[in-house]
Amino acid sequence: MKIDWKKAIGLTAAVAMLVPLAACGGSSDGDSKSGASGTEDITLSVWAPQEDQAKDTNWLGQVEENFAKDHPEYNITWKNDVVSEGDASKQVSTDPSAAADVYMFASDQLGVLMDAKAIGQLGTDAEKQVKEQNGDLEIDSVTGTDGKLYGVPYTDNTWFMYYNKSKITEDEAKDFDTILSKAKVTFPLQNSWYINGFYDGLSLFGEKGNDADAGMVFPKDGADITSYLVDVVANPNFSNDDGASGLAAIKDGSADVLFSGTWSAADVKEALGDNYAATQLPTFTVNGEKKQMKSFAATKAVAYNPNAKNTKAAAQFAAYLGNTDSQKLHYEMRQIPPSDTSLSDLTTDDIAAKAQADTMANTAILQSGLAGMNDWWTPAETFGKALINKEITKDNAAAKYQDWVDQAKGTIAE
Repeated sequence: MKIDWKKAIGLTAAVAMLVPLAACGGSSDGDSKSGASGTEDITLSVWAPQEDQAKDTNWLGQVEENFAKDHPEYNITWKNDVVSEGDASKQVSTDPSAAADVYMFASDQLGVLMDAKAIGQLGTDAEKQVKEQNGDLEIDSVTGTDGKLYGVPYTDNTWFMYYNKSKITEDEAKDFDTILSKAKVTFPLQNSWYINGFYDGLSLFGEKGNDADAGMVFPKDGADITSYLVDVVANPNFSNDDGASGLAAIKDGSADVLFSGTWSAADVKEALGDNYAATQLPTFTVNGEKKQMKSFAATKAVAYNPNAKNTKAAAQFAAYLGNTDSQKLHYEMRQIPPSDTSLSDLTTDDIAAKAQADTMANTAILQSGLAGMNDWWTPAETFGKALINKEITKDNAAAKYQDWVDQAKGTIAE
């Protein structure tokens, strides 16, 4: 699902649950003690989204049970709280010493967590696991400015294109201009997580997204792209998706094409029925030159807190939450597409999961985890709103584009 990076929400239903999963004698004070059987009594605190702890989809509880069985050397008491991936960095960095031992986070928060010294570097085995399971983009998403790994990805986070295949063919779906000429298109142009999709050539802090000195570099022909978008907004087949109107339009039949992520799959599939289709992002043409739409791509990952009382067990459980078996279980219980490439057969018949994987591989750029990304969101949203409100015209496109670049503290490619 899309994370609103600008709005940090407080703890949701943050009521601690003690879930003893091992034999009796679990310690509740977090200190490690020797049990009568020679096992080590420990407490591990875990923060995870509410959906992963719900009664009918308690993936976290099942993985905790599996971990306890696979690690008889520990006698574990689990202390679980509800914190979403999008809220993790604010909650953890506020007081790292009081935060959970293990938590899930959105990879664009990595820089904030590193600055707060609230995220632990992966050990040799966990690093090997991450590199074996994932593609380059996923690995880069959890790579710090020091080149070391700080999280275990378990799912990708990006957006792609859903469409009504009774309106456009699979081949036509490869070209945005063709799509717009034949079908009703809704797109969240005012959303700063989407507007970048049209600015082919945008570079965010270097190729791997972890070079602060590289900064944000905007495409040289961005003014021409902006002028192109003025025409898109004026096209009667185009409508702006305000975050809810797009899906509503798909449901009532007033739109045929929607740009969203796997979180919309069930609703879009229900609305389109036999005409349900999804694919990676299309190309478009500006001044006779083909451009590739590219989404921001990130991951959701598991981390351990270096301030934990038992960092060894915390690090082991973080890696366990992201291992192949746990990702497979996550998909089976909640239909969360795994980032583990060895599980690609699991989603063979999942149209949205395939579209997401293709997008991550072919039509996406890494969403940087550096703190400098904070300079992107508000200026991008303001610029998108100005396009929708038709405050940007062909006459002022170049000047407005330059204003956007300046507000984002970026530069234009030479």
